[in-house]
Amino acid sequence: MAGHSGLTTHVLDTARGRPAAGVRVELFRVEGQERRKVTEAVTNRDGRTDAPLIERGSLAPGTFELTFHVAPYFEGFEAAPSPPFLDLVTLRFTVGDTSGHYHVPLVVSPWSYSTYRGS
Repeated sequence: MAGHSGLTTHVLDTARGRPAAGVRVELFRVEGQERRKVTEAVTNRDGRTDAPLIERGSLAPGTFELTFHVAPYFEGFEAAPSPPFLDLVTLRFTVGDTSGHYHVPLVVSPWSYSTYRGS
């Protein structure tokens, strides 16, 4: 059904093999050259935000960016490079079909990251 999707994320730390708690996440809507902040959150102990970034029924088609502040998360991790190799990880994606849920996780280490569209 159209209009019943939402947007969620979570962060997994592959260097330590656990969810990444305390990562600041910002969500922007991109229209042309303009970026407008929609919301921001911090991941909990499960590496997830406490609430969806966009609630069910409120997600509209368009281009979005998720920016994850990973450098502060990896500070103090003895195996992490100094200065940090990764600072901000920004994922730009497009929502076309709003009938489905969009789950955009970040799988990250101090040296690399990947993402996918989850369910």
